[in-house]
Amino acid sequence: MRTFLYRLWQWTWGFPQSLLGLIMYIGNRGCRRGIYHGARVTYHNGDWGGVSMGGYIFACGKRSDCERIVTHEYGHTIQSAILGPFYLLVIGLPSFIWCKSKRCIKRREQTGAKYSDFYTEKWANRLGELVTGDPTIEY
Repeated sequence: MRTFLYRLWQWTWGFPQSLLGLIMYIGNRGCRRGIYHGARVTYHNGDWGGVSMGGYIFACGKRSDCERIVTHEYGHTIQSAILGPFYLLVIGLPSFIWCKSKRCIKRREQTGAKYSDFYTEKWANRLGELVTGDPTIEY
């Protein structure tokens, strides 16, 4: 019942990112898949970390820290459930810029800031900790 409510909430309140997640899920149909606390997980073949869209998680299947990444990305799915249609503006876009922008990468290098210091990532880590009970999750 809990999984049903989680998915229903993601598909109603979090519709925009759930639709994007479904499109990505279909596009990655050759990859290994699983379920993590109701979220659909696709283990991609790339060496990059992960991304979440609604109730869909895309995580690296080749990295040794994959389980930790899935837990962190699950934190983002909870953010999606909380923020609904505002998720992409409040979390998705700033997170993408923090991850990929040359300016942000340079800033992290110059200041010694960790990727997980940014508010979107720190919050996702905390939410992931609630699921696992592991306070050492840091991605």
